[in-house]
Amino acid sequence: MKHPGRTFSNHTYDCLEQPQRILIVDDEPRMLSSLRTLLAGEGREILECTTGNQALSILKSREIDLVLLDVNLPDISGLEVMEWVVRNKIPTGMIMVSADANIDSAIRALRSGVVEFVRKPHGLDKIQHTVGNALHRRRLERSHALMAAKLEQSERLHRFLVESSPDLIYTLDLEGRFTFINGRVESLLGYSRDTLIGKFYNVIVHEEDLERAVYAFKERRNDNRSTSNIEIRLKCQNNRYRHFGNRYIVAMLSAAGMYDNGHGVKNGQSRRFIGTYGVATDITERKMAEDTISFQVLHDQLTNLPNRRLFKDRLEMSMTQAKRHGRLVGTMFIDLDRFKLVNDTHGHSEGDELLKGVAQRLVNCVRAGDTLARQGGDEFTVLLPDLVHAEDAAIIAEKIQEELKPPFIVGGQDFRATASIGISIFPRDGECADLLLKNADIAMYKVKASGKNGYMFFNTDMNSCYHERLTLENELRQAINNSEFEVHYQPQVNVKSDRIVGLEALIRWQHPVHGLLNPSGFIDLAEEVGLISDITDWVLNEACRQLARWRGMGLHDDLRIAVNFSPQEFINNDVVERILSCLARHGLPEQVLDVEIKETLLLHDDMGVIDKVRHLRDRGIQISIDDFGTRFSSLNYLRKFPINTIKIDKSFVRDLADHHNSSPIIHAIVGIARGFGLHLLAEGVETLDQMKSLQEMGCDEMQGYFFCRPLPADEMERLMLDSDRWGKTCFTLAVDESEVPPLTQIE
Repeated sequence: MKHPGRTFSNHTYDCLEQPQRILIVDDEPRMLSSLRTLLAGEGREILECTTGNQALSILKSREIDLVLLDVNLPDISGLEVMEWVVRNKIPTGMIMVSADANIDSAIRALRSGVVEFVRKPHGLDKIQHTVGNALHRRRLERSHALMAAKLEQSERLHRFLVESSPDLIYTLDLEGRFTFINGRVESLLGYSRDTLIGKFYNVIVHEEDLERAVYAFKERRNDNRSTSNIEIRLKCQNNRYRHFGNRYIVAMLSAAGMYDNGHGVKNGQSRRFIGTYGVATDITERKMAEDTISFQVLHDQLTNLPNRRLFKDRLEMSMTQAKRHGRLVGTMFIDLDRFKLVNDTHGHSEGDELLKGVAQRLVNCVRAGDTLARQGGDEFTVLLPDLVHAEDAAIIAEKIQEELKPPFIVGGQDFRATASIGISIFPRDGECADLLLKNADIAMYKVKASGKNGYMFFNTDMNSCYHERLTLENELRQAINNSEFEVHYQPQVNVKSDRIVGLEALIRWQHPVHGLLNPSGFIDLAEEVGLISDITDWVLNEACRQLARWRGMGLHDDLRIAVNFSPQEFINNDVVERILSCLARHGLPEQVLDVEIKETLLLHDDMGVIDKVRHLRDRGIQISIDDFGTRFSSLNYLRKFPINTIKIDKSFVRDLADHHNSSPIIHAIVGIARGFGLHLLAEGVETLDQMKSLQEMGCDEMQGYFFCRPLPADEMERLMLDSDRWGKTCFTLAVDESEVPPLTQIE
């Protein structure tokens, strides 16, 4: 599309450059020839006709700049032609060229708009001059008409752009009263234009911005120094502020001064200032987006609390102020106890709901000037500025502990959350933000090590515990690379057939300094720092390698190997592939592997987890629930999960003090296993009475120190060789417990 202004400019140029057409209307051939000769010239086009009707036909079809018209024509008079031209508003000039001596004809012609009345033949000597003037006048009229049309078009375009603009466009007089404002004001602020015309600009400006607004709304400069992009809050009609959060709508305002055109201004005088015009752009959505982004950058998305970045910034500011005024600043590091249990038991969605509930309660514990932030996971921090005494922080800590006492609802059940709180004080415990947070974290871990659910102030003696934990983490990473682990095997015995039917692979860490460590000393740390998958893969590979070797020796072809898997493993998408590829690598059938899962995994009501377990079960791998009955599982979970075996936890077996003692819990578990068609195995059997009681209640497979402690691979190999040689494991149901030799004594 061409620009309207440019279209008119080209059209004006084309019209003015075209040859000017002259129409000669006369019935005398000699007069036509003479006039054509006199008027011909560059830039002129001569047309001729001899009657009035011919002239009318030409005027209807073509644009004529000048008509030389005789009065006396053979059909109609030239005066009638002239009146037709006037009546139909034909844009052309006319000159009467006639021998008619009647003065009335001349008067009538001149009154109708004829440019000149030339009598022939005496006036023909001036005809060239007369025609030249008429054509010049006609050219000026045409140029004026075209320019007027261009200006009208430009004005319409300007008005259209102003009225269609999404911005507020206005003009003010010298006093700051509106003289014009576009229609956008109605949708933006709710005012009608008529309401604001003649009113001062301050009726739409927020009171707090009036001082700044005066420079924009009374702007006199109209050069590059004039007001540009200043933010001003505007009021809606009836003082209804459009707002979001705690901020008001903001218009981006640009303004410049208006001056007269300078006509009549003498040399040395300046032009007269007549008012201000400006444009205000509504940037509400942009400000909302900016505030949202700013909030997200500095706040936790789950709890809407300040995040680590904002907390550190406020901590540093509080330390600066405290140093100036000689005050103290407290920093708390809060870690929820047993939060991992909630995630493992009920899933991350329930864990997130618990975090939001805890955050809300913590908000109720802090003062107005304090800052509660979420560091990540289940960790929160509290900034306590302007403390008079360090002990004042203990008041907040005790309030937090009291606030957490009422139970939370997690997975439809009551859950009592507790927290371990570490406290550091500026400047006593550090003079930089990072050191204060680190020392509060150290104090928190000291609370964890001392039994959790409490608070402690940092002291320098705690550094050693913190460094021990860091050292253990680093050594654990090195242990994986240096192959410092080994697997011990504990037999699972069928007391009815008196044979070893399976082995449980149990990891041990041969620490270069502390000696042989049980998994209780490092598995939780491995899960926390993300090393559990590497350790699980190592145990699985070693157990499969050893079992393949024993099967190659002809030892117990039907022997199964049990390996413990952390609930975290089933969050990983590759857990099934890792298990199957390990079995394939060692040439073992799937049926020999028993995957032991914690009871907490049952509570992951997640189809992804269930599908992974079902896939393993469908491939023939045995699935066992370890520590059954110690958590919060239900019969519904047993129905959903495709499991093979229930392991009775040793805490229930321990309650079987003598042969005649029975446990209602074990009876119930046995009934559950039978009802669901599941295999049953008891762990932690340490006495003959426990073994007999379990067998009488219907449990025939067991493991525990009564039979054998976990043994290294070479010792377990000798034990199985001796078993095969004797045909049995030498277990017997003798009345005298001393007559039953433990497997550890068989060499």
